[in-house]
Amino acid sequence: MAEIQPLRGWRYNSELSQQIDAYVSPLFDVVSVKQREALYRNPLNSIHLSVPRGEDAAGAAAQRLREWQERGVLLQDELPGIYVYYQYFRLAGSSREYCRKGFMCHIRATDWTENVVLRHENTLPAAVNDRAELLARTEFQTSATHGLYRDDAFALEHYMDEAMRSPLYQTEEDYQGARDVLAVIQDVRIIRQFQQVLAQREVILADGHHRYEGSLAYRQARRAAAGAAYTGHEAWNFHLMYLTNAAADDLRILPTHRLVLELPGGLTSAELLARLAPYFTVLPLEDAYDLPERIAGKPWAFGLYLGEGQAYKIRLRPEVHELLAWDTTPEVKALDLTVLHYFVLEKVLGVTGPEAQRQWPGIAYVRNFPECLTRVDRGEARAAFITNEVTMAEVEAVCHSGSVMPPKSTFFYPKTIGGFLFSSIQEAETSAPFYAAFRS
Repeated sequence: MAEIQPLRGWRYNSELSQQIDAYVSPLFDVVSVKQREALYRNPLNSIHLSVPRGEDAAGAAAQRLREWQERGVLLQDELPGIYVYYQYFRLAGSSREYCRKGFMCHIRATDWTENVVLRHENTLPAAVNDRAELLARTEFQTSATHGLYRDDAFALEHYMDEAMRSPLYQTEEDYQGARDVLAVIQDVRIIRQFQQVLAQREVILADGHHRYEGSLAYRQARRAAAGAAYTGHEAWNFHLMYLTNAAADDLRILPTHRLVLELPGGLTSAELLARLAPYFTVLPLEDAYDLPERIAGKPWAFGLYLGEGQAYKIRLRPEVHELLAWDTTPEVKALDLTVLHYFVLEKVLGVTGPEAQRQWPGIAYVRNFPECLTRVDRGEARAAFITNEVTMAEVEAVCHSGSVMPPKSTFFYPKTIGGFLFSSIQEAETSAPFYAAFRS
């Protein structure tokens, strides 16, 4: 099962950490162009390491990293530790403050076939190569991927709560409205407790598939180069991960809706409705803003908005589901989004097959429900399909089935942030004398 190790984290120096909000950044795959430009203007923002730019972007990141280390912008902690990371947040329409509890550590990067770290989505080779090159040039990990383990006994939470009594620093509010707090556990006995709990469990990769596969690619290259000298203890065998308990009720997965930018073949709205009718019951609604409530908790139900107030609740006819002919597992076939992609994108719109749908430029993925309606009304899209969120039980079932979900199925909220904690996988980390105490 999962092997985790503490790490000697690299962090902004104590002076800069007092204004940590100025130096953290969104993950490379969610940062918008506008956000990027604002962050690039700060010469010390972590985006220069996580999303470098220029003709030789990875080389620029490596040079900047060396400069920051030499100038003391980033300093390494003296002792290894498990870094506790809490995110406090609220959801729209609710007064409840959630707290997602987790910790950052190094985890052995194992291949998917080993069934230790499980995935639920496919990756794009170009993005994986980009992450692998950046890792090869810097030997530095700038943001943790997000993994899930299940512990119904909550054996680790009281250790994390205790550590949070003395936080290292915290954001006031990050780009997504969350408050992020970091603490550290350096007690050897407690760290071993963390290792023992994870050693009995698989980890589901919630977010960061490209970064994780980048680590796998880099590890494979280094292992091949090492040949007979390979020991398995080298620091480059490990990957920076933020681990949270899947049994906690503060783990939120938000829905990602589908915008159809153009209807293939010049379909009219009336023709789209006619093509949907053999597969779905179609119920007109008076108020489009009622769509999320009308489909909530109903399997294979979606909202459809066609502009100018035309709103519909559509729901797959139960007898039709057996026609779903994709070669995948029953767990994937049962998903709302599989139903939507097969019966709407393939059967109604003619975009045939999961791979063609992944590449199809006629679809956009939008998390904000009002934005969906607005973009259709503005003529930026022809139709909006409103979806329910995927449940944690569905994610676990799909991962254990060995298959993957349709693209953009899950949006775990909030995202982790870049620049809160960095880790090194240089050779020097391997030879640190105290690491031997934590080897399995």
